[in-house]
Amino acid sequence: MKDTKNKSKHLIIGIGNSARADDALGWAFVSHVSQIMGDVFDYELRYQLQVEDSELICNYESILFVDATKEPLQDGFEMKRCEIAEHYYFSSHAQNPETVVYLASTLYDANPEAFVLAISGEEWDLKEAMSEAAQNNLRAAIDHFVSNAWKQVT
Repeated sequence: MKDTKNKSKHLIIGIGNSARADDALGWAFVSHVSQIMGDVFDYELRYQLQVEDSELICNYESILFVDATKEPLQDGFEMKRCEIAEHYYFSSHAQNPETVVYLASTLYDANPEAFVLAISGEEWDLKEAMSEAAQNNLRAAIDHFVSNAWKQVT
């Protein structure tokens, strides 16, 4: 495992693609939160989660996976505990957060506290601008996160 001296005990992983409209929500969340909260967290960006990310999360006490969803959520976002899924995809690419946490537990006997933050989007075409609805949902998710969700680590 990596040496985590002088690093945060908490990691935020933004998942997405800034060239696919609202799929950029995970990356945008990381960008904004890192400006607001600085080195309270470590930050990573991923196009998709991979098996190797299970080793990465072993170095942290808590993980937040942030990704866009096509699902219309009541508040525009939803944060929930990431439950371990005892399966993985045949391909080593495109794993979900639940699988990455499962692999960390199984392969490395590491059990960080993990959460998933889904932010609703509407547009997924090849373009860099996010929809107005996605931007509103992003602001709501950031406000909630900064003021409520992770007070215990700041």
